[in-house]
Amino acid sequence: YVCGTGAFHPVCSYLDVGKKSEVQAHSTPPLNYLQIIRCRKSIYLVFCACLFNYVQDSVFRLEPHVENGRGKSPYDPKLLTASMLIDGELYAGTSADFMGRDFAIFRTLGKHHPIRTEQHDSRWLNDPRFLGIHLISESDNPEDDKIYLFFRENAIDGEHTGKATHARVGQLCKNDLGGHRSLVNKWTTFLKARLICSVPGNNGIDTHFDELQDVFLMSTKDPKSPVVYAVFTTSSNIFKGSAVCMYSMTDIRRVFLGPYAHRDGPSYQWVPFQGRVPYPRPGTCPSKTFGGFDTTKDLPDEVVQFARSHPAMFNPVYPINNRPIIVKTDVDYQFTQIVVDKVEAEDGLYDVMFIGTDAGTILKVVSIPRGSWHDLEEVLLEEMTVFREPAAITAMELSTKQQQLYLGSDIGVSQMPLHRCEVYGKACAECCLARDPYCAWDGTECSRYFPMAKRRTRRQDIRNGDPLTQCSDLGQSTLQDKTVYGVENSSTFLECSPKSQRATTYWQYQSTTDDHKQEIQSEERFIHTEQGLLIRALNKKDSGIYLCQAVEHGFMQTVLKVNLEVIDTERLEDLLHRDEEAASAPAHEFSSSRETPNQRLWYRDFLSLVNHPTLNSVDEFCEQVWKRERKHKRQKSHLVQKVQLHQQQQQKTATSPRNHMHAQGLAAKWKHLQERQKGRNRRTHELERAPRSV
Repeated sequence: YVCGTGAFHPVCSYLDVGKKSEVQAHSTPPLNYLQIIRCRKSIYLVFCACLFNYVQDSVFRLEPHVENGRGKSPYDPKLLTASMLIDGELYAGTSADFMGRDFAIFRTLGKHHPIRTEQHDSRWLNDPRFLGIHLISESDNPEDDKIYLFFRENAIDGEHTGKATHARVGQLCKNDLGGHRSLVNKWTTFLKARLICSVPGNNGIDTHFDELQDVFLMSTKDPKSPVVYAVFTTSSNIFKGSAVCMYSMTDIRRVFLGPYAHRDGPSYQWVPFQGRVPYPRPGTCPSKTFGGFDTTKDLPDEVVQFARSHPAMFNPVYPINNRPIIVKTDVDYQFTQIVVDKVEAEDGLYDVMFIGTDAGTILKVVSIPRGSWHDLEEVLLEEMTVFREPAAITAMELSTKQQQLYLGSDIGVSQMPLHRCEVYGKACAECCLARDPYCAWDGTECSRYFPMAKRRTRRQDIRNGDPLTQCSDLGQSTLQDKTVYGVENSSTFLECSPKSQRATTYWQYQSTTDDHKQEIQSEERFIHTEQGLLIRALNKKDSGIYLCQAVEHGFMQTVLKVNLEVIDTERLEDLLHRDEEAASAPAHEFSSSRETPNQRLWYRDFLSLVNHPTLNSVDEFCEQVWKRERKHKRQKSHLVQKVQLHQQQQQKTATSPRNHMHAQGLAAKWKHLQERQKGRNRRTHELERAPRSV
């Protein structure tokens, strides 16, 4: 069942999904897979349909008959809505009018009469934006099942000074049929509570993240108690940040069993209700478990009236450990989406989070307990760019069967694997320090970890990340060694980027005549950056060995060795002067050597790159080199054409007997000159080649 805005005229229809072989065998494809497509914009319909069906070679056919989509899909595709099809009934949180003012929670389709929330009552809903709908069982009795909704809305009058946004969690009974005399065809079990996600302050003032962006429910061993992961952002234009909070269903149910919010007193403020609560308690589902009522139409009038005037709970829902598990501030992006995968590792189960941002990047984060499972450490494993152009991630779906992550944005759809163990390198220490539950060291490389595979050489330590206790090849050197040339009085950059984003780099200097190593401190000439070391105003004393060391989780290793050679200015000018003379010499003078003029001009390009006043970037330098190469190729091609034309003319002339005798004489003379030239070549010494490293 799919719905779309239909150019501000919402419509719905059925989408038949079947395999290609089934379509060929039947004139009408059978309805094997029917699901509601939960889309926020109509342009995502195709994406969502493909996303929920992982059968290869499937055929999608949209039924020609369409029906009115009011109460199922918004009029405006920019409005955030949520929907879910449960037992043939569609639950949707959306707007029901063209102006986008009548927001409600609807239940349509099925055998029951359509039902919705109270209309034009800000105590129920106040300009909400719906983000997710989920079915969660309350007990073993299916009559107690509840629908939980996650949304954000404007704060109710008196709840906050000024205009503010609050994150909410709402509940509905699945078997709610509305009231008999009051709240007819309206929800009688609707309740809502505020979700708090804040960082405690030293002065008692918390920093709140109120803009709820996305919600993901992680299943546990108990299907009635999933863990709720929620993404929040700040609503302030001055302070921008994002956070991820984790909630337990036990805490959410405890709040819904707590006091109701009630306005009372001279200031008409929200206070906990202290009066008598009618029986059965408002928000309780009619069943044999509680009260013995068959339907909500049998509830007493005082219960329905109380539910109508007290839809909000007084106490908010606080996250686990009363603080976020991830906080990001002072960055150029904000969180938009989240999915979580539970991964089995050598030392336990871990939750790996994939967080989408409005910059089009994906953060891969794992929760690791420090001392206990109540004190979690968040480790950033990877930060990946999905699209070539920055575009906000608006949809994410996780497939544990395919081991793929499916992503959607305004510019396209993409997929990426859940694990990329090869990026952690081929050393045991690097694989162990990565602390990725998907990966382990198998004796030769960092590869996918399989819990069922029993290998003695497999090494993995997610909780501690200690390579000293896991790896036996720490003495084997995998050090990268390279040589860099610099020009005196100019600047040079020694690049060093460890594979791990959590590693801290340090630089050490060792003279070529001494084994003593000293740490390089950041100063005016030596500048430490995240990408390496910048050395300004080079001099001859800077020549030597530079070691880049990465420190992570208490483990230090040398990842790069750079041999820096500083060329003095006088020597460079002398080399350039020789090159200018060589370039102006006739071409035949180079025929006595295996070396060409282009091979001897290596330091001219090098000088232009590191110390040229008119070149502002490497791109400009490369552009000049490419232009020179293209010009040289054109000249060479033109010369080859002239030679070919000259040979053709000679062949035409050589056809006559008179010219044939003349050509034989010229050939004998040319052979004599070649023999003399060979003798000269044998007496000519070869010049030194330019260093290959440059």
